[in-house]
Parts: sequence; structure tokens; C-alpha cells
Amino acid sequence: MRAYVRGNPIAVMGMSGVGKTRIASMLRSQDRWFHYSIDYRIGTRYMDEAIVDNFKREATKVPLLRDLLLSDSIFISSNITFDNLDPLSTYLGKPGDPKKGGIPFDEYIRRQREHKDAEIRALMDTPLFVEKARSIYGYDKFICDTGGSICEVVDPTDKNDQVLRTLSESCLLVYIAGDDSHAEALKARFDKSPKPMYYNETFLREVWADYLKETGCTETEVDPDHFIRWGFARLIDWRRPRYQAMADGWGITLAAKDVEKVDTPEAFLDLIERSL
Repeated sequence: MRAYVRGNPIAVMGMSGVGKTRIASMLRSQDRWFHYSIDYRIGTRYMDEAIVDNFKREATKVPLLRDLLLSDSIFISSNITFDNLDPLSTYLGKPGDPKKGGIPFDEYIRRQREHKDAEIRALMDTPLFVEKARSIYGYDKFICDTGGSICEVVDPTDKNDQVLRTLSESCLLVYIAGDDSHAEALKARFDKSPKPMYYNETFLREVWADYLKETGCTETEVDPDHFIRWGFARLIDWRRPRYQAMADGWGITLAAKDVEKVDTPEAFLDLIERSL
């Protein structure tokens, strides 16, 4: 683990909804930290073309839009922000019945693999952005807001894992750990608004096979939203020990219930220092 001095670069990790982006935004707005969002980097640098091509593919199904596109009369682009990653999640899609917005499972896997490659590249760009933040933009303080799926693209038990080694050499890795009540809240929130996301492929194939067996559905009969709701409940239990292994071997752990109380950069840094 990198020796920490107050103000050194930090990378926050944890499930979606534990407060990573809130903390990063607070540090940016209140204390001039450079906010490097992995999901934003994925969507705007490494998967932007695939996302926009998918928009165009859908648009060409409408004769009017097709003609306008072919004549260069309209321009289609993605408008991803730190707080709105819908273009990225929409591209990932959901497997299942095409009449309900689903895509073939093989295509789903292909897009998942695209995301994995993009996420690894975005994480490996962290040292570059630590330097760019300082030399180009004049930021002395830096926070990396990792995506909720970072634990799916690394091996926390491998001391030579390239991504974790690169990230930990640049930043202090801070895992924001939710408890059982937080996990239940995440499940409830996801149940209300199920969104596409990235999964470890081995885990995903296992969950998909179990779902088909349990429901008796064929691939084209699967309700996409029902499947990802069903899979998300298992995903939380799958990810929690992987995150903890990352923190135990490469960083530190903060309780989400403590992070929720933090409302100033100083309070957050105090919390980190008490955990070291």
C-alpha cells in the first residue's frame, strides 16, 4: 500500500451507491481536487464510437432519421456526464426477449468484453491523469472515482496484478464498504430501476444458465428486466468479498455508514487518517 500523506492521490472503490461519486464531487467542488471518473473515461474515450454507432443503428430503422443521417443533415452523439452514464449502460443492454428490449446473449457477452477491455485501459490511465491534472490543469490533489465493476477486472489475490499495482502506485486505494442493510437498500433501489451493468463473464454465464434452468425460459423468452434484477441480488454477494480482498491486500476500508456522515473534505481525510 502506498504511504499516505494528506492530499496525496486517492482512488475510491465500492458498489454503486456507496458514495464514491458524492465524495469525489465534494472534493472537487469544495477543495479543488481533480475528479477522474473511470466510467466517464470509458464512455467518452474507449467506448464512445461503439455507443454512437449503436444510436445510429437504431436511428436508421426510422426512414426519416435514416435519410437525414445519410445526407449529413443531423448529427448523433453521446452526452455522458459524471452523473449521467445512461448512454454507456444503454449500450451494454440486457439479454433476452427482443420484443422487450433484450439483445441476444452472445451479443451481450461481446459488449461485456468490450467494457472489460475499456475499464482496464481507463484504470491503467490513472497515472497519466495524475500527471495531467498537475502539469496541465494545475491541480495538486487528485481523486479517482472507480466504477462499481473494478473488482470484476482484477485479481486481488495476485500480488502482481497489473491494474491493482498500477493504481496502488499512484493512489491510496479506499474501499467504501456497505453493511447488510446497505446491500438490501441497493437491491431495493435496483429493483425499482434495473439498469444494464458489467459482470465478470464466468459469474454471468453461471447466473444465466441458472436462470434459464430455474425459469424454464429459452434465451428469447427471458424478460430482460427480470433477469438483471434476479442476477443483481446474487451480484452483491459475489462482489463484497472481492472488494474486501482488494482492500486487505492493496488499500484500506471505510464503512459506508461513516462516509455517509462526511460533508466536508477535511472530515473525509480525517476518516482516512484514522483508518491507517
